[in-house]
Amino acid sequence: MRRRLLLLCLAGIVVVTPSICARSQGPGSPGFEAPGKREIAKYPLELDRPAPPSRKTLDPVKLHAEANELADLARSVPSDIDQISQGKLPKDFSDKLKRIEKLSKHLRGELNP
Repeated sequence: MRRRLLLLCLAGIVVVTPSICARSQGPGSPGFEAPGKREIAKYPLELDRPAPPSRKTLDPVKLHAEANELADLARSVPSDIDQISQGKLPKDFSDKLKRIEKLSKHLRGELNP
């Protein structure tokens, strides 16, 4: 009698154990779904299209004025170099070269975006 009861319990354990193991799925088991996955699926990510690049409008009057200023500054450099070779350093020579550099960078940036 005890043997039958013991055999019946063992048979019941063998039948019930696989169904219990199938329910407890971990991250590595097939069919596992991460927590929150269904919640995320309810609200799909919708991205807006990026705005097209804005086209710069060139101001020809301003560009012309800057080009003229650049040309005038560049014309004055050789005479300043002559003074430097005579041992006289013009007071505004460094500022003039910086202004030439700034104007040329600005013009280049406006014309080649």
